[in-house]
Amino acid sequence: MIFHMCLVGIGGFFGAICRYLITSYFQRILPRRIPLGTLAVNWIGSFLLGYLLGITEDNELTLLLGTGFMGAFTTFSTFNLETVKLLTSKEKTAGFIYIAITYTGGILLAFLGLAAGKIVKGV
Repeated sequence: MIFHMCLVGIGGFFGAICRYLITSYFQRILPRRIPLGTLAVNWIGSFLLGYLLGITEDNELTLLLGTGFMGAFTTFSTFNLETVKLLTSKEKTAGFIYIAITYTGGILLAFLGLAAGKIVKGV
């Protein structure tokens, strides 16, 4: 039990660092109305989580990378905050576009990642 919690914590530590680096990079090079950094980490995380679930059945690897790393790497709380800010400002259209592309892209990429993982695994 303690070992499993440590796996989640270690994965979360590195996931949060990677999220910070990616979102900071996107905010610096591409300042836009739609927060591309958050969109990027959520899309990347959706694909990678699908891929992980397609390629492995190892519970400990899933805890480390799926629950820990991807749980901290993706950020739907930030997505919700940014969405509310867009919808309560003069950027309502950007807010609705952000919602649509985040969820549509995230679900599609999770399925693509799952399929890719199963192909690699040979299922």
